[in-house]
Amino acid sequence: MTRSPSGASAPEPAPSSSEPLRLQVLTALALHRMATTGQLRQMLRPNSPRQLISRVLNKLRSAELVDLTPLQQADRSRTHAWYLTPDGVRLTRDLPLLRGRPPYPITSATAASLKTPHTLCVVRAHLPFAEDARRLGHEHGPWDWTPEVAHSIGEGERLVADAVLHYTAIEGQHRRKLRAFVEVDRTTMSSERLAVKLIDYARLFHHETQPLGRRRTATSGPAWLRWYPVFPRVLFVLTGAARTRLEHRISDLQAMTAQHPLVATLARETPLGATILEDIENHGPSAPVWVPLTGGEPRPWTEL
Repeated sequence: MTRSPSGASAPEPAPSSSEPLRLQVLTALALHRMATTGQLRQMLRPNSPRQLISRVLNKLRSAELVDLTPLQQADRSRTHAWYLTPDGVRLTRDLPLLRGRPPYPITSATAASLKTPHTLCVVRAHLPFAEDARRLGHEHGPWDWTPEVAHSIGEGERLVADAVLHYTAIEGQHRRKLRAFVEVDRTTMSSERLAVKLIDYARLFHHETQPLGRRRTATSGPAWLRWYPVFPRVLFVLTGAARTRLEHRISDLQAMTAQHPLVATLARETPLGATILEDIENHGPSAPVWVPLTGGEPRPWTEL
C-alpha cells in the first residue's frame, strides 16, 4: 500500500482466511483504533461463533498487546471496547497496511474512555457497508475503511474526515470503483457546526497545490488529485437523536449546499448525501435511504 503524508490511502485486499486471526485482530484494532468483540466478529469472521474472537482477544490481553475499557449499556449488559496497548502499537506500526498512519491516539484506559463513543460509532457506520458488499458480491472489507484521514485545506488548516471509504461495485464484467468521505454525527455539536463541515470539503475541493520555487500565482492543480482520481463523494451518517431532529439536521445540510457558493460548486461536481445510521443498519446502504443534499427523493448511496 502507498500512503501520502496526509493519511489518504489506496484500498487494501480483504483479510485472507489463511492469515492468522490473531494478526487480523491486531491490524483491525490498529486501523480502526477501537472495537467491541461483536464488531470485530462482524469485520473479520461474520459467520463464526463469538467465542472464536473472544478467545483470540483474551490471549492477546494475556500477552499485554491489547486491553479493554467497559461500556455503559442501557440494559446493563457486560460489554467492552478493545484497543492496543503501547506494546501492541509497536508490534503493528510496521505492518504494510499501517505505514504512514498518524500517531496512534488510544493506548491507555483514560484515552480509551474519552474516545470510545465516537470511535465505536464510526466503526458501527462501517459495518453495514461491509455486510452489504458481502451480500451483493461487491468488494469492501475492513481494510477499505480508513478512519481519521487528514488533508490540508490551506491557510495552515486541515480537514480530518471521520473515514475514507473505498468500495468496488461489481455488475457482471463491469467494476465500478467508488470512494467517499464519511462524516459520522452523533448530535453532539450544533446543526450549524455540522453544516459548516461542508464548507471545509468545498475548500478541499478548491485547494490547489503551490509548487515550490514558483510565484504564488502559479499552481499545479487541485491538491486532492495527489490521492484520488476523482473527488470522493461526501456522505453524512447521523444518529443520537429522534428522527425528527435528525431530519432537521439533514435539512440544514441541504440549506448550506444551496446557499454557500463554494459548497454549491462542489455539489455540481460530486455527490453529497446524508442518512440516518439506524436506516443503513436496518435496510443496508444500498437501500433508498440517502437524502441528496441537492434535493430529490431518497436513493442508494451509489446513485446520489
